[in-house]
Amino acid sequence: MERDKLDFGNEKINKLFGAMFLPTLIGMVFNSILNICDGMFVGHGVGSNALAAINIVAPLFLVCTGVGLMFGIGASVIGSIRLAEGNVKAARIIMTQAYIAGAIIFGVVILVSFFFTHKVLYALGCSPALEALATDYLLWLLPGLVFFYLQCAGMMLIRLDGSPKYAMSVQIVAAVLNIFLDWLLVFPLGMGIKGASVATSISCIVAGLMVIGYFLLLSDKLKFYKLKASRKSLVLSLRNTGYMIKVGMATFIAELSMGIMMVAGNYMFLSYLGEPGVAAFSVGCYLFPLIFSISNAVAQASQPIISYNYGAGSFDRVREALKIALVTAFACGVLISAGMWVGSPALTMIFLSPSETAYELAVKGLPLLGLCTLFFAMNITFIGYYQSREQSLRSIIYMLLRGVVFMVPGFVVLPKIFGSSGLWLAIPASELLTFVVILAIYFLDKARRSYL
Repeated sequence: MERDKLDFGNEKINKLFGAMFLPTLIGMVFNSILNICDGMFVGHGVGSNALAAINIVAPLFLVCTGVGLMFGIGASVIGSIRLAEGNVKAARIIMTQAYIAGAIIFGVVILVSFFFTHKVLYALGCSPALEALATDYLLWLLPGLVFFYLQCAGMMLIRLDGSPKYAMSVQIVAAVLNIFLDWLLVFPLGMGIKGASVATSISCIVAGLMVIGYFLLLSDKLKFYKLKASRKSLVLSLRNTGYMIKVGMATFIAELSMGIMMVAGNYMFLSYLGEPGVAAFSVGCYLFPLIFSISNAVAQASQPIISYNYGAGSFDRVREALKIALVTAFACGVLISAGMWVGSPALTMIFLSPSETAYELAVKGLPLLGLCTLFFAMNITFIGYYQSREQSLRSIIYMLLRGVVFMVPGFVVLPKIFGSSGLWLAIPASELLTFVVILAIYFLDKARRSYL
């Protein structure tokens, strides 16, 4: 494998960012296309109720994604700083501890979901009409979840090791395989929603094995490190795990907030518009990961650059990386918002037939949801910047503002003011308010530093 040979400490920032951003963006876009194709096959091959059933299970999948990204970001930020200090051994220990801790958490989630399936589904907002479909989807998803963790955490660590193109290839292989299996199992083999779930599990297993193969055979500096089975080693592992969780917590909250968005949205759309409303909302939920992945690609591409130079004390390079990331985020946000306004009917038709009630609801709602994209992209970039500098509390607070504090009341209050349109406006309102808070505090900090 030809390594990308990235020098985080000396290469020009714009060249480094380009080398990191393009492979990261391509890989994440492929993942989002997979998500869209999954919805398309299920929506047209099984029906709108199956689409709604997947939307019920999706928050659990997002929580698992959040755990994987939390440890991946936490280990990557700390590992970047240790590598900048020349401490390769510490970076390897951090990576190994991250994988062990995450695997334990995933094991607990899988066991709880398997033995308490009914309770888990109804806690996520399931209705009797959707229970059978949601159960099928959840149970066949569980076998792939541990491997999914390996993939989630591995993406950031592989990029840190200097191989963003390999990380991209993992995501592309998993996405293409999943799309093919989705089509094969849903249509020719007629397995319905179960087929879509099996396809996802198989692709997760393949991606997870590719990640493990990289660290065992191809990696440069980051390799698995044999931990000692002593009390001192256990205490150190617990301490490091706690710090990784602290650094990566904002990323976990980002995924959790998408889960909260889906649960709160499912309840409110069901209350105002019934099952067709949930199906319409699920179209937005299928598209939201595309919005998230493009914005998150900016944050993840800049993270190792910012963390490494922060650890090395090169603060001018840190500020330059933030500036480039914000300009990129702004451009991405504008393009996505325009696409959702102009392409609402075409995007909805991917998932639903025009003859279905949910189709009209989604066509009217998607442009309103698209208002969130500009502010969302800027928010995620700022939050990633603070994470990369180990300013965990600030990144956590901002993520809670956009994902819980402003969003949940928005789902409750705005429909009472604007009717059903308010359901779609809850997320844009939350992102706008969070952006105002972030920007105000950022300029207050800047003014204080200038005064001092």
